[in-house]
Amino acid sequence: MMMTTPVTVQRCERCGNEQAEASSAVECPICGGLLELLHRVEEDAATLRARFDERLAHSLAPDGAAPTRSGVWRYRELILPVARDADIVTHPEGNTPLLRRASVATWAGVDALFLKHEGHNPTGSFKDRGMTVAVTQARRLGAPAVACASTGNTSASLASYASHAGIPALVVVPKGKVALGKLAQTLAYGARTLVIDGDFDDCLQLVRAAGEALGVYLVNSVNPFRIEGQKAIALELLQQLGWEPPDWIVVPAGNLGNTAAIGKALVEARKIGLIARVPRVAAVQAAGAAPFAQAFATGFRRRASVRAETVASAIRIGDPASWDRAVRTMRETDGVAIAVSDDEILEAKAAIDGSGVGCEPGSAAAVAGVRSLVRQGLVRPGDHVVAILTGHILKDPEILVQAGGNRPVEIEGTLSEVARVLNYNGE
Repeated sequence: MMMTTPVTVQRCERCGNEQAEASSAVECPICGGLLELLHRVEEDAATLRARFDERLAHSLAPDGAAPTRSGVWRYRELILPVARDADIVTHPEGNTPLLRRASVATWAGVDALFLKHEGHNPTGSFKDRGMTVAVTQARRLGAPAVACASTGNTSASLASYASHAGIPALVVVPKGKVALGKLAQTLAYGARTLVIDGDFDDCLQLVRAAGEALGVYLVNSVNPFRIEGQKAIALELLQQLGWEPPDWIVVPAGNLGNTAAIGKALVEARKIGLIARVPRVAAVQAAGAAPFAQAFATGFRRRASVRAETVASAIRIGDPASWDRAVRTMRETDGVAIAVSDDEILEAKAAIDGSGVGCEPGSAAAVAGVRSLVRQGLVRPGDHVVAILTGHILKDPEILVQAGGNRPVEIEGTLSEVARVLNYNGE
């Protein structure tokens, strides 16, 4: 009897061992390496482009099926082709804008700067793109519960999507290191939230142990299905640019899942023929949480870890889980990894906020990184650059109060006081 090749398999990125797509393991049972999904794509690039464009045209139809409206499942042939509509857990997510603001471009030092604002996702961050796929897979596997460690955005997203799916959610967060907006979402959506005295890396170690011992399904970015969903960031921005790739894609880098996902999407898109060339990827870390940037500077001769500390809580991670995947992105896209200071991050945030766009501090690292790369001569002023803004401005409201330059002015309730503040002289 002739054996057919599976549509999707999981392969270890370290030793090459393959296992079934339906396996619940998030690491290789032989060597402990991270897994990646490989899909058999049978259509040519022209067919896929036409299908993606047709789905985009129907994405706003109020009577359409939710997967049709999703900016992730639009690319289902490249994300998880084996999922049925009935399996899919979607809000829907994606369809985030590609913005241009002249003031931000001038601040960064480039003529053509696009801001891909993932803060427009349902729970306010890019995490929704990966979570729709990971929780869909949890439903397909019949997982009794789902779990994650988080600095805030992952937990908010997981809590929401688990609630949609009717699956119990367990979240572990570091005490005193999660922004109020993110913690509030996690609690409101109903996740059982555990707080420990440690950092994100301690949380991840605990939740991974819980996954192995208690059978809950881990949905941190070590989960390959999360990476598949996050690939849609790159696929969607390419589609928005008419499949003409930019020169650079610049992304904030914490646990390195986005760095890995964007690189994987670009390489696959080039292999299929959706794009003619691969843009360079720049991973930007905060100086106080920059093990990847430090290792990049030495040619990745050894893996580094640090005790992370930065105002950008979303990327406050000292031992990134998707390290090997991100190294692969650097090599396959001729990428770079750099670090920017907290002062640079807050200055970039002020420029983004002041343009009317707004973002959380971790997002602003991308634009701070663009400016740094221009000053280093790596990005030319005439290059076309896309900076990924990963989270909404209200994700970290404390920073707006503590570090924002625009403060409320208390006055007496009279018209003359209003005129005084506005410096209005009646002319």
